[in-house]
Amino acid sequence: MASIDDLFKVITVSTPSRALSGLINGQKPYAPSNKRKFKISQDPNAVYKAAKTTVNGDVKSNGIAAVEDADDDDIEAGPALPPDEEEENIDDEEGRFFGGGITNDTVDVLNFIDERDKGDDAKAEKIDAAWVRRLALNFEKKISKNSELRAKFEDDPQKFMGSEADLDADIKALSILSDHPDLYGEFAKLGCGASLVSLLSHENTDIAIDAIEIINELTDEDVEAEHDQWDLLVDAMLDADLLSLLYDNIARLDEENESDRAGVYHVLSVLENLSSKTTIAITIGTDTSFIPWLLQRVQKKEPIITQNKQYTAEILAIILQSSPASRLRFIDLNGIDIFLQLLSFYRKRDPAKGTEEEEYVENLFDSLTCCLDEADGKAKFVEAEGVELCLIMLREGKMSKPRALRLLDHALGGPEGAACCSKLVEAAGLKPLFGAFMKMQDKQSTEHILGIFSSMLRSLPANSAERIRLLAKFVEKDYEKIGRAVKIRR
Repeated sequence: MASIDDLFKVITVSTPSRALSGLINGQKPYAPSNKRKFKISQDPNAVYKAAKTTVNGDVKSNGIAAVEDADDDDIEAGPALPPDEEEENIDDEEGRFFGGGITNDTVDVLNFIDERDKGDDAKAEKIDAAWVRRLALNFEKKISKNSELRAKFEDDPQKFMGSEADLDADIKALSILSDHPDLYGEFAKLGCGASLVSLLSHENTDIAIDAIEIINELTDEDVEAEHDQWDLLVDAMLDADLLSLLYDNIARLDEENESDRAGVYHVLSVLENLSSKTTIAITIGTDTSFIPWLLQRVQKKEPIITQNKQYTAEILAIILQSSPASRLRFIDLNGIDIFLQLLSFYRKRDPAKGTEEEEYVENLFDSLTCCLDEADGKAKFVEAEGVELCLIMLREGKMSKPRALRLLDHALGGPEGAACCSKLVEAAGLKPLFGAFMKMQDKQSTEHILGIFSSMLRSLPANSAERIRLLAKFVEKDYEKIGRAVKIRR
């Protein structure tokens, strides 16, 4: 085989440039000159004429050194190619080596280690009571360590930030318990539920928000927990003053900050989870400061209804439906008047469909509806001109029209609804009400209209001007209203 020197003996090597030679010799690089360099134009015709084709079809350039042809075509240059698979098998007759240079014995050892590691991993993933005890011990250690370092280095946050990051990681790791609700009892028995709740009072709001988020995950309705399992965990948290600490957090969080805004959402979500149990919902509505805060939050002006504002209205609706005591407290806080003012914005305007605003309006109507079942709610409704607002919605509203009918149905119902019945007649409400009755309505709206008629006929005093005006409406135009009622009855 020809040597490298023989193959390239006719190629002349130019001397290194001044810049390169300076670098080689350790000197400063040569600064290039600003002189314009000549550009060689490549004329295709000139190149074609300058080239001479040989008999073999080779092109030879005049005045340019070329590599001399070797005598043999079998001459190979450069590094040798890897051996073929057959040659490799011949060289490795005893099976000692593989392509990576590993012997059979070594491969067996590595396979054994891999199988051992897989077994260890599977064993570590076993989640049972023993795993919860280890988790609880480690969790308590992280809380204690962070508390000690915070107390010792109060003025030097760098000294306790590491322990805080470890604690944060351990809090988030608790989310795996939501997949194993059968361990809730053991978790609560070890005191971890109370310890988790205690972190809601942590000086670092990020730690508190993470703890609230985990509580939300553990108590979520999507968790496939039995009632007794859920009760064991929730009761332990309530005993650790969960509701009070949740309120303290929701009061200190600033929704202008994105993480705090998420924290408020998680608090509201926990309240929704807890309200799934009626006794807890009653406690939230009567024994805590949540209703005043929710009432204040739902009034906050926003250019676009945000998720938290909509969620606030939803939580209020859930709490108010839980007990008369919660409704009476809401009424005492002037909630009827506040909600009527919020709904007055939609007397002629509909919220966009499928938005947070639409759900927000629905929740406002739901809250008012359940409050109008109380005698005090009916009185406040008349006082705040709720009947007049509903009649405006009945005349000019679209999305609000069937909901206004539902409000009037509940407001006029029962013995305490006599004042609302008289107010409806005085406010010239018979015309729009009978007009809606004569038009095609959905079944639910028709039921509400018939309920209003029934309440008025039952509550308006005999021979009163309001009752006479009502009866006159039924007999006008050749008893067409009565005919419509008979048709509906059939």
